[in-house]
Amino acid sequence: MDAQTIIARRVAQELKAGMLVNLGVGIPTLVANYVPQDMQIFFQSENGLIGTGPIPEEGMIEPHLTDAAGKPVSALPGACTFDSAMSFGLIRGHHLDMTVLGALEVDEAGHLANWTIPGKLVPGMGGAMDLVAGARRVVVAMQHSARGKSKLVRRCSLPLTALRPVDLVVTELAVIAFRTGTATLMETAPGVSVDAVLAATEATLVVPERVPEMNLVGS
Repeated sequence: MDAQTIIARRVAQELKAGMLVNLGVGIPTLVANYVPQDMQIFFQSENGLIGTGPIPEEGMIEPHLTDAAGKPVSALPGACTFDSAMSFGLIRGHHLDMTVLGALEVDEAGHLANWTIPGKLVPGMGGAMDLVAGARRVVVAMQHSARGKSKLVRRCSLPLTALRPVDLVVTELAVIAFRTGTATLMETAPGVSVDAVLAATEATLVVPERVPEMNLVGS
């Protein structure tokens, strides 16, 4: 199982029936592929769609249906579209149960940096700042390292997305929570030891006496 699949499958386990959930670009969009068949989740894209379904199969793309990054999505029966004002009213009004975002860095206090790298041109800041401030729960779905460097750092060197810390980080190696304002190792990926997670992580992690493995069966 590749890294992105591990992450998306594990994040899908955080979903509960009836939730209104925003999926960011990149790995987060894959989460919609692993929702249990008997569970109804309302996925929202900030460009104005509730009822986002799995990524469409080849040949089934509808060019007018895209996520916030302009990539094709499907729409489930009962889906609705609306303008950006309504979309951000939902976000800023704290109506989202959860948002799943990618990250460039997350520090050991749970602060997120995911919208820009100084000196690099970006098309815009997107809705990440509103999502982190407005969603009831913030989950980060990201690969553990980039170019050999840990993305879980002691302190973010990149501009922060928001002052609010995230609730959970899921990588291909581990699940890390920030319930007490500190980074706590909650689970390791199948076949990954606690020592391997610590060796791959710049941030200081609190390690409980028992750290279970992720259960990805059926996700």
